[in-house]
Amino acid sequence: MMKGFISMLYGWVSILAVILLASLILSLLLRFTSLGESTLNLVTLLLSFLALFVGGFVAGMKAKKRGLIIGLSTGLCFTLFVFCYRYLGLNTGFQLADFVNHGAYLLLAMLGAIFGVNLSGGDPDGTSS
Repeated sequence: MMKGFISMLYGWVSILAVILLASLILSLLLRFTSLGESTLNLVTLLLSFLALFVGGFVAGMKAKKRGLIIGLSTGLCFTLFVFCYRYLGLNTGFQLADFVNHGAYLLLAMLGAIFGVNLSGGDPDGTSS
């Protein structure tokens, strides 16, 4: 139980790190190139997909078992955080496109965690608890 929470925490920190790095790069591109804000919609969506995949991968590598559950809980906590931010901070809810995007986030976090568990070699002591 505690190992699962710690691995999710590693996943959340990884998601945050990828998002912050991508934000820095995109802001520098906006500042020093002729790239417009309208062309960044697809790029930001793809970078957020990458962030959730990496976060799920890191969480799966740390957990070494139950990749599907670890990825799902990592993605759900990210979605809950975004929903709370939008609802409490911006007074807006989710639109249909947001539900589709967050569904893809959940799937990518689960896929990343499954890959992470499989590439980590699984549980080293052979127990399945």
